[in-house]
Amino acid sequence: MLRGLYTAAAGMVAQQHRHDTVTNNISNINTPGYKQDNAVTRSFPDMLLQLTGVKEGEGHAIGHLNTGVFAEESLQINLQGDLTQTNRSGDFAIMSDIAVPGIIFDESGKYVSPDGMETFQPQAFFTIQDPNGETRYTRNGSFTLNEQGFLSMADGSLVLGADRRPIQLPTGTSVDKLSLDNGRQLIHTATGISVGQLLITRIENPNELVRSGNGKFALQGDPKNASPIAADDRVEVRQGYIERSNVDSAQSMVDLMSAARAYEANQKVIQYYDKSLDKAVNEVGRV
Repeated sequence: MLRGLYTAAAGMVAQQHRHDTVTNNISNINTPGYKQDNAVTRSFPDMLLQLTGVKEGEGHAIGHLNTGVFAEESLQINLQGDLTQTNRSGDFAIMSDIAVPGIIFDESGKYVSPDGMETFQPQAFFTIQDPNGETRYTRNGSFTLNEQGFLSMADGSLVLGADRRPIQLPTGTSVDKLSLDNGRQLIHTATGISVGQLLITRIENPNELVRSGNGKFALQGDPKNASPIAADDRVEVRQGYIERSNVDSAQSMVDLMSAARAYEANQKVIQYYDKSLDKAVNEVGRV
């Protein structure tokens, strides 16, 4: 009977994780460049039940028993978000549809070969230097100028140029004096001089990115999987736009209610087992 308690409790923990993941998605629905997370659950290994109380070597297999599920991880969905026009010179949005020869990706950006090998569509990101000097990646292109004239994010992270150095504008220049050409060069409109070229990095497997806060990601995989985009990569940067989050609000509400109902169902099972144990100890045990 206790096995059922453990199974129901594991289900509650898994649904709580799923609920928290969906709640976080909904809370970031208006965060520029946010990528939706999906909670992944997996069952515990099956147990083989066998008849006991028989002679050695004469055991009889009854069948398999599943012992519950657990929340394994949260996978990021790196689909392109819709663009919103802001007409602000400091806002930039990436449109990315990088192709891989011989591969056609599905709507989720994944390809499964006939032998079961998974390949994920590469994605493009702005390259950022965080306040600790570490290289990070983001799709949030809402930039401003700090007191030293560096192009930066709201948390103080600096935008890197093609030379891997922070982009700095001339003293006294405002972000409104920037324009972007087709080569991702930032032009100072008052002088017509380039102040830097946005460094757009291609991440071969975006699932190797780990959230590091404030819309930034750290690469945990092989550093060779991050490289500047090539000239033939289908990547476009638009000025005066920001990329909206790719969270599906309608589906998120459905998932939220589904997780809550499943949590309640597991809770009812635990209450049932609790009452059964109470009867077994306090009533049946007296007989």
